[in-house]
Amino acid sequence: MTTLTDQEFLRYSRHLLIPDVGLAGQEKLKASSALIIGTGGLGSPIALYLAAAGIGRIGLVDYDVVDKSNLQRQIIHSLDTVGELKIESARARMLGLNPGIQVDIYNEAFTSENGMGIAKNYDIIIDGTDNFPTRYLSNDIAVFLGIPNIYGSIYQFDGQASVFYAKEGPCYRCLFPAPPPPHLVPSCADGGVLGVLPGTIGSIQATEAIKILLGIGSSLVGRLMLYNALDMTFDYVKLKKNPKCPVCSENPTITKLIDYEEFCGVPGHHTDEMPSEWDISALELEKLLKESYPTPILLDVREPHELAISSIPNAVNIPYGELASRMSEFDTAQELIIFCRRGNRSLYALELLLGSGFRKLKNLEGGINEWAEDVDTSLPIY
Repeated sequence: MTTLTDQEFLRYSRHLLIPDVGLAGQEKLKASSALIIGTGGLGSPIALYLAAAGIGRIGLVDYDVVDKSNLQRQIIHSLDTVGELKIESARARMLGLNPGIQVDIYNEAFTSENGMGIAKNYDIIIDGTDNFPTRYLSNDIAVFLGIPNIYGSIYQFDGQASVFYAKEGPCYRCLFPAPPPPHLVPSCADGGVLGVLPGTIGSIQATEAIKILLGIGSSLVGRLMLYNALDMTFDYVKLKKNPKCPVCSENPTITKLIDYEEFCGVPGHHTDEMPSEWDISALELEKLLKESYPTPILLDVREPHELAISSIPNAVNIPYGELASRMSEFDTAQELIIFCRRGNRSLYALELLLGSGFRKLKNLEGGINEWAEDVDTSLPIY
């Protein structure tokens, strides 16, 4: 006796016509489950296509809210849901597309404390995040549970995808035994991303998930796909299992979840916390510039093309990537106020200057966007 309803026969008719899917395959999808970590750029197409495909149970993990800046690429959300929790916005869209599925939501960061308890209820993990702590955490949980972990990564015009499944091939740690230094890690929040790029990579991740759940085709296990949108090229790198992998080898040295933020040296989720002694708000900076003499030097560590969007008068522009070679342009006795778009690159710049003997430093909390919001409202927020 089939588990599909009459309405589902009609809904999935194009699947039923494919010999490799058919009735048995569609029933298999209905009985399957998938956990999507992140409902942003990658999570949007993943969630939409898995919902449309009829995956019976889909879990969503996120704790962020929808912002207007998300809408350029996070197509599961809309202007009407700005300010709402992303998981609520995503679930409503998914159920609007396919009310016959179950969508579980977890309004929390995915951490060592809750990750295993969440993931153990699903057949597959799909990583739609943008930070290294969560990538290592997702990988290790997938290894410990013996389930596939579908990986995707995007930046500007470049994307990557693979399937890390320790039972059949290498895991994420086989490819990246250790994370890169935090200051060398680019992010879409600071470097940008072409709006359609996560659609391409996320769709590939969704495709891999459906193939694996159906048991058809050849997956990306043991292969890293590299995509360049500018050249429209796809390249593949063969991956091998590391016999000394600390997690998936025959003699692992990591047998339980660790502190992944400490391991990577960066937070695995958004945080506004930083040492208060280095903070300065936009309003505090405005007052300082009016009352102090000599006035502090404003150091803008954004890229030159960002100056066309907004700027603070008399600021010196030295992109973060050039700062290490140009620190000699300043005196350690000078007071420097460092800023970027929203305070991330400037924090790394502050740490770099601290390590070189500078002490009279402040980081503009919230970056030039906070300045545009609280001081000079004529400037756009981007």
